[in-house]
Amino acid sequence: MLRVLSVVDGFGWSGTKEQVYLLARELKKREVDVELALAYQNKEMVEKLSPYGVVFRFFENHTKFNRLNPANYLRLYRIIRENNYHVVIANSPHAYDYVRLIYPFLKNKPKLVVVKRSARVPNPLSLKLKYAYADAVVGVSKAVVKNLASAGFPEHKLYVIPSAIDLERFYPNQEKGLSIRRQLGIPTDAKVFVNVANWNPSVKGQDMLIKTFSELNCSNCYLLLVGSLTDTEGNKLAKAYSVEERVIGVGFRENPEDYINAGDYYVMSSYLEGLPNALLQAMACEKVVIATKAGGVEDFLKDGFNGFSVNVGDFNAMRQKMEMVLKLSPEEYHQIGKRARETAMNFTPEKTCQEYINLFQKLLGIK
Repeated sequence: MLRVLSVVDGFGWSGTKEQVYLLARELKKREVDVELALAYQNKEMVEKLSPYGVVFRFFENHTKFNRLNPANYLRLYRIIRENNYHVVIANSPHAYDYVRLIYPFLKNKPKLVVVKRSARVPNPLSLKLKYAYADAVVGVSKAVVKNLASAGFPEHKLYVIPSAIDLERFYPNQEKGLSIRRQLGIPTDAKVFVNVANWNPSVKGQDMLIKTFSELNCSNCYLLLVGSLTDTEGNKLAKAYSVEERVIGVGFRENPEDYINAGDYYVMSSYLEGLPNALLQAMACEKVVIATKAGGVEDFLKDGFNGFSVNVGDFNAMRQKMEMVLKLSPEEYHQIGKRARETAMNFTPEKTCQEYINLFQKLLGIK
């Protein structure tokens, strides 16, 4: 039986954690013996994956100086040394930092797969040094792989495997959406734009999104921000732009699908992405989306067909697209939303899982 160790650092929930969860769940369904190496504090992952019989190997005590703690490295070293894995997956830059520092000391090295979820352009020198032990680097979009290849990483080690969307969670649900509107005091006839991202303006652009929304000539429009710190930092900035009555930051929520369904439109203002999970989740909910062309967005979003796109950082164009979608006829809105969901249905966990299994078999010489 194929034995896989998936390494993930930290705790809380994020797009990376969602992808780790979905892949482990699907691998287990395929009778792959998948185990997780994770932080002691990562209760969310344990709760979600326990019903599937996934084995958890705790290695990281996630504190302020966790990467300076030699015990974290020693625990991970012992986990890999003692459990006869065929493949190890490093799911984030920090997870890979742990793995790459212990790999030279392993006598028997499992095949190492590193996942890159950001299209940030790497430094060519550090890229070659950092990924020396990687047997394969998986980019979640063509843009990620293109940047790695341009920086000089060996192309024969690069693979594109898109992130997955949990279509059992993300689908049109008017009832749940209306319930969220009632909880937040948003009128049923209001037009609502939604953004789901932990507060990180330098990457996700929420500060400029709030500014752009404040310039929108629509007194019946609301902006709903979902993600860590949006309830503090987002609401504070909304007050600075005098739109605190119509910008609602709710903080982290375990049910983002309900908040997406509370909206009419989804807007992504990011400067940097790999393959934006939340955007695809909104498309799966049949929302009309507006997104910057960050990372792999152009792989699946066709302007005017299944949503709308603008150049990264062009917030004037974003405001114009927001004004435009407000004028869509019900039929136009319906057709774009339907095509958006059809697009999202290409990103199933089953498909992503099979692509990973194919990669594992290739690395191991299994036909």
